[in-house]
Amino acid sequence: MNEAAVARAHVRARVGVTQRVEDLADRGERRDALDQSWARWVESGGDIMIPIPNGLVDPVGHARELELDAIVLSGGNDLAHLPGATNSSPERDATEAALLAFATEQGLAILAVCRGMQMLVHHWGGTPTRLDGHVATTHLIDRAPSSWPLRTGPVNSFHDWGIGRDGVGSLDVLATAPDGSVEAVAHPTLPQLGIMWHPERAEPDPADRALLDSLIAATR
Repeated sequence: MNEAAVARAHVRARVGVTQRVEDLADRGERRDALDQSWARWVESGGDIMIPIPNGLVDPVGHARELELDAIVLSGGNDLAHLPGATNSSPERDATEAALLAFATEQGLAILAVCRGMQMLVHHWGGTPTRLDGHVATTHLIDRAPSSWPLRTGPVNSFHDWGIGRDGVGSLDVLATAPDGSVEAVAHPTLPQLGIMWHPERAEPDPADRALLDSLIAATR
């Protein structure tokens, strides 16, 4: 167990996880959806996973009532404001923007994954951009010096929107891909961190769980 997890081993964190939106036009439904692997990944660290719905009138009030310790911004969907974006979800953008503002105000831990990292970057003044060669593949990452416990091996990649070195806003770059695109970022003072790979997919890496543990420990 990593040091951060040991320090809080007696406390089960309440981890809210945002959901993608799937438009089922033939049924006249817009559904929230979440891979079941997220529940297993969060619970693997002894924490409680709570899905967060989109379309709430007051997502901040909902999060406050849940007494969350951390929020995971999960993958899926494009950000609606991006030019040429497909499969976008304005209601999800609104929900996550409100949650990010709430987490910033309250000092809650944020782990932002893939689309979630794009949302985090957008929140802090950066701009996602289209990338080639990052869908359904793996690659190595080049890590910058940091106290955050980033994994050392290859990462998976399932995105066609990413972040360039000049598009991170006020966030710090923690890791880059071989093509120079940014694979991990962190806020310089708040417990908010983004990664472009999916920790819930394929073989789990203890370093990814250590990231969430460390973010939560930083708030206690």
